[in-house]
Amino acid sequence: MELLVEIFGKGKDLSPLQMGMRTVLVFFICLLYIRMSGKRSFGMHMPLDNVITILLGAILSRAVVGASPFIATITSGAVIVILYRLCSGLSVFSKLFGRLVKGREMIIYKDGSMQKKNMERCMVTEEDMQEEIRINANIDTFDKVKEMYVERNGEISVVKKDA
Repeated sequence: MELLVEIFGKGKDLSPLQMGMRTVLVFFICLLYIRMSGKRSFGMHMPLDNVITILLGAILSRAVVGASPFIATITSGAVIVILYRLCSGLSVFSKLFGRLVKGREMIIYKDGSMQKKNMERCMVTEEDMQEEIRINANIDTFDKVKEMYVERNGEISVVKKDA
């Protein structure tokens, strides 16, 4: 036990070497947590996915700098991962729960008409939409667009008209 305290320190009075050793350990623990949470958790950028990113970073940083007890901080990180897996799993089986934690898509353009109210709710401008049709649909005019959506992850998708 004394060897572990010597290597990783205790409390807030940590030497640079002890903080470095904590960083190495927390790095691998965080990597394990990310693998446990699944590939989606750090790739989709939906609200639920952002929660795990922010909380794991905030919580595990406390373990590195000794701001909170090490084991309690690591345990807290594991609880965040378990809650994420639980919420993700429940959203697979319950459309209502999925909509609650992940949100829903919102139509912002349909059949030649901009849905201004929805655009305002999503904070999307006409210029944002023009940019998206150029980048994502590889077209330069709304004449070729059937529908546009702000997806649950915040990205804008474009449905082209049939040729």
